[in-house]
Amino acid sequence: MTTTDVGTAARSGGRTRSTSWPAALPLLAFVALAFGIPAIALLLGAFTVRDPQTRISSPGVANLTASLQGNYLNTLVSSVQLSAVVAVLGAVLGTFLAQAVVTSRFRALRESVLTASGVLANFGGVPLAFAWIATLGNSGVITKAFGLHEAGWSLYTFWGLAMVYMYFSVPLMVLVMVPALDGLKPQWREAARNNGAGAWQYWRHVGIPVLTPSLLGGVVLLFGGAFAAYATAKAMVGSTVPLVTLQIADALTGDVLIGHENIALALSLDMIVVAGLVMAVYLPLQKRSSRWLR
Repeated sequence: MTTTDVGTAARSGGRTRSTSWPAALPLLAFVALAFGIPAIALLLGAFTVRDPQTRISSPGVANLTASLQGNYLNTLVSSVQLSAVVAVLGAVLGTFLAQAVVTSRFRALRESVLTASGVLANFGGVPLAFAWIATLGNSGVITKAFGLHEAGWSLYTFWGLAMVYMYFSVPLMVLVMVPALDGLKPQWREAARNNGAGAWQYWRHVGIPVLTPSLLGGVVLLFGGAFAAYATAKAMVGSTVPLVTLQIADALTGDVLIGHENIALALSLDMIVVAGLVMAVYLPLQKRSSRWLR
C-alpha cells in the first residue's frame, strides 16, 4: 500500500473498500439457483397439505407431523443410529491410522496412504455395493471360501451396511486428521516432557483438547456422509434396513408410496434439521481451538 493509499484509507476511517466483489456474482447466482430454488420448493412442499378427497392444497404442518410418526420415524431413527455408529467407529479407526501415518519415518508410506485415502473416500454408490456383494454377499468369494453363510453371516443387515460405509468413512477421517496431527507443535511435547508429563498426560491435557474440534469435525463429516448416502444402501440392502433416504426415494417416485410426495419433502426437512443440530455442536468448538493450530 502506497503513501497515497494510506492517506485515503485514513480519511475513510481506516477502512479500504474492495472493488473485487462483483467477480463473485456468477458464483452467488449459481448458488442461489442450485440451492435456493430447491430449498424454497422443499419448504413449500413440506408445509403444503393436500386433501385426498377434494385434492385441494392448503398450508399446514400435517406432513411434518406424519414424518415424525410410525414407519417414517423408524426410518429416521435407524438412519441416525447407523450414521452415529459409522461416524464414531470411523473416527476412532481413522484417527489411529492417521497417527500411524504422521509418526512414520517412511515418506513413501505416508504418500501412498494419503493417495489411497483420497481415492477410497470418494468410492461409493453402486460400484461399492457390487464389490462388497461379490466379496461378502451370500454367494461372495470369501463367504463361500470360509463357509460364513452357514455360520449365520449376512451382509444385508444393519452392521453389514455399517461395515460397507466404513470403507469410505475411515479414509475420509484420515484426510481430516493428518493435517490436524501435523499441527501439533513439537515444542508442546517437549515442554510437557520437561515438566515431568508422560505420554498419556500429554495427550490428555494437550493433544486431545487441541484435536477435539478436528475430531468432532471429522465425526460430523462422517455422520453427514452416512446420513445422506443412498445409492450404496439401495443397491445392497433395499428395504431390509430402514433408512430415511430410501423412504424419501420411494415416496417421491411413487414406486411404493403413492401420494406421499410432500411427506417425503417433510422427511428431507427433518434431515436438514438433524444435520443442523450436529453442526451446531461442532462450530463453537472449532472456533475455540482454531487459534492453537495456526
